[in-house]
Amino acid sequence: MNSQTMLNYINGEWRQASSSDCQDIVNPATQEVLGYVPFSSAQDVNAAVESASQALPDWRRVPPIERVQYLFALKALLEKHRQELARLITMECGKTLDESQGELQRAIENVEMACGIPALLQGRISEDIAPGIDEFVLQQPVGVCAGITPFNFPGMIPFWFMPYALACGNTYVLKPSERVPMTMQRILQLIEEIHLPKGVLNLVNGGKGAVDGLLDHPAVRAVSFVGSTAVARYIYSRASANGKRAQCQGGAKNPIVIMPDADLEMTTRIVADSAFGCAGQRCLAASLAITVGDVGSAFNEAISTAARERVVGYGLEPGIQMGPVITPESKARITKLIAQAENGNGRILVDGREAEIPGYEQGNFLRPTIIADVPFDSELGRTEIFGPVLGLIQVDSLEQAIALINSSVYGNMACIFTTSGAAARKFRYEVQAGNIGVNIGVAAPMAFFPFSGWKDSFFGDLHGQSQDAVEFFTQKKVVIERWPKAWTRKF
Repeated sequence: MNSQTMLNYINGEWRQASSSDCQDIVNPATQEVLGYVPFSSAQDVNAAVESASQALPDWRRVPPIERVQYLFALKALLEKHRQELARLITMECGKTLDESQGELQRAIENVEMACGIPALLQGRISEDIAPGIDEFVLQQPVGVCAGITPFNFPGMIPFWFMPYALACGNTYVLKPSERVPMTMQRILQLIEEIHLPKGVLNLVNGGKGAVDGLLDHPAVRAVSFVGSTAVARYIYSRASANGKRAQCQGGAKNPIVIMPDADLEMTTRIVADSAFGCAGQRCLAASLAITVGDVGSAFNEAISTAARERVVGYGLEPGIQMGPVITPESKARITKLIAQAENGNGRILVDGREAEIPGYEQGNFLRPTIIADVPFDSELGRTEIFGPVLGLIQVDSLEQAIALINSSVYGNMACIFTTSGAAARKFRYEVQAGNIGVNIGVAAPMAFFPFSGWKDSFFGDLHGQSQDAVEFFTQKKVVIERWPKAWTRKF
């Protein structure tokens, strides 16, 4: 494809960034330069926020039933262009075509959910709280909102937030990851076809400078973020210090517990998909498998076989099950963590460090890696790897497994594989994590549930998706009113 420089979308127009600084957008499988992303300046950010601010008064007055008509049209466009968008995600992000299509399906489901806003925005009323006095609650827009989204799901994560914000009557500024800006650039080109009023939706490319511009701008009232814990903490702290509400999804170290009574064939297949799907680059990827009792030997052998058999390559080619990691730096970091585990007495059952994919020798490829006897408090045991590496830990009881899980600073997801209802209930009752899976490897909530997260995996109070998103993108107004002429009191 022809290389191009990404543009900002401000006030219904495509504009070049005022800064000439930019970086390459690189296909992680081929190292082809797909385009260039500019590092927008504070001037660009200010223009986008001012555009959103000017559009806000009129947009919030559009009745919700009319606002969602734009979202119905957007849903149709996403479905029509699903294949094109999936290919674009695979090219700039590296995941397989099937994974990209699944990502877009989740985006579409969030648009569908936001289309129900006329019902989701309904307030509540109490009549006659005192003679002739009624009290009720209204939910009104917060104002200008901003989204800062990561590289690993360029077509899905923006839709955890943006459709809800617009449906609730807010205006929006999106800052996609500078590593994968092309997907949302194309989606906004499609959105032009639905003729949103100018300034309602804006896009600014860039890096930390653009992020800080959004965090510091006084007109931005709410910020949504997904990324690493360190950056989530930074964004939450800076946004809240500037008086903004913030929802910041951080990192994870997701454990999966395999009980002795688990269906081994099903468990192995699902755990392999969880650990190695999207090359392990998702916030709900399994990274530690904790085997309980005597199931360890059989599971270790089965998951090692599954890891060796996984087909790695360029995600646009048929039959590929796992693509590359996002950058050479990511590959080097993951390789270093594997070496540290090996030097720390971890047993490497499957080593994916020397991956060579014919025709794609320059790509950022690793193969699935399995490491046994990983100490829970080791670097590999507590660090979010964000790559296709699964650590194995053996314990004697479910109680020990739960204690290990709860000692982690993270609390994004935890899963258990068992045929025991009692074990499953104990697990979901006691484990300190926001997303729980029972015989599920990726406990990703549907659009009508919030994408939860606890401890250092989330900063804020209200999560993305569902009613949480509606609450986040609205502020409550309590009205108490009396109409004396309508009040007739009998004595």
